[in-house]
Amino acid sequence: MESMIPPKITGDRQLSEVEVALMNEGKALAEQCGAYVEKLHASYSDSVDHRWVSIGSTDLQTGFMALIRSIAKPTTF
Repeated sequence: MESMIPPKITGDRQLSEVEVALMNEGKALAEQCGAYVEKLHASYSDSVDHRWVSIGSTDLQTGFMALIRSIAKPTTF
C-alpha cells in the first residue's frame, strides 16, 4: 500500500515530532476540559450558573486555540 503525503496547507509548516506530541497533549487536555464543560451544561441543578459555564467554555476554547497556535506557529494571519 502506497503512503500518501497530504498536500501542504497554505500557512502551515512541517512540525517536529516534539511539536506534534505537544499539540496532541494539548488537544487531549482540551477534550478533557470539554467533557467537564458538557457535564456542567447537563447539570440541571440550581448550583450551576449556566451563563458562567458558557463564558468559561468560550474562554477555554480561546485559550486552547492560542496554545495550539503557539506550537504550530502558522505563517498566515
